[in-house]
Amino acid sequence: MGGNLAASVPCFFMKPPDGLLGPGARIPYPPETHDFQHEVELVIALGEGGRNLAPEDARRAVLAYGVGLDLTRRDLQTELKRRGHPWELAKSFTASAVVSGLVPWGEGLPSTTPLRLRVNGHLRQETAIGAMIHGVEDLLVLLSRYDTLAPGDLLFTGTPAGVGPLVPGDRLEATCGEAHLEATVVDPS
Repeated sequence: MGGNLAASVPCFFMKPPDGLLGPGARIPYPPETHDFQHEVELVIALGEGGRNLAPEDARRAVLAYGVGLDLTRRDLQTELKRRGHPWELAKSFTASAVVSGLVPWGEGLPSTTPLRLRVNGHLRQETAIGAMIHGVEDLLVLLSRYDTLAPGDLLFTGTPAGVGPLVPGDRLEATCGEAHLEATVVDPS
């Protein structure tokens, strides 16, 4: 995405409660964009919370995982970045996050676990979760320094290369480990 990969603090942002959709979702193409894009991500669900978590506490805090779609009004994000403004309007809107059913975390996922997104049957994004710039524990430890985490929080962990545009009629299929979701982009109603 053109950012500094060595940056010590990843970019965090929040989604509104009405931003969350489940598997099988019909995603309405959002207003105020002509460049609606997908970002597939590993999603972590917390069973415990806390502030200033130690790595072992972060490990214990994870209850389950899923696969998710972080949806973005990319043209708006680009303009907001150019102006030096927050990205909130580009990232946090109704139906801006789709999450699969959750799978128990247990001991975690092997680093070779693939994270994939297909759009209309064509592979758009794929990586092994071990290629993430910041691991799950590191993200939780860092985020808990800035805010108190709570049971039920969902953390989208970042996207691999291959983000791209979506149009009404597109069918999306995302997988990570045992997590799977399907969704369709539809005309707004």
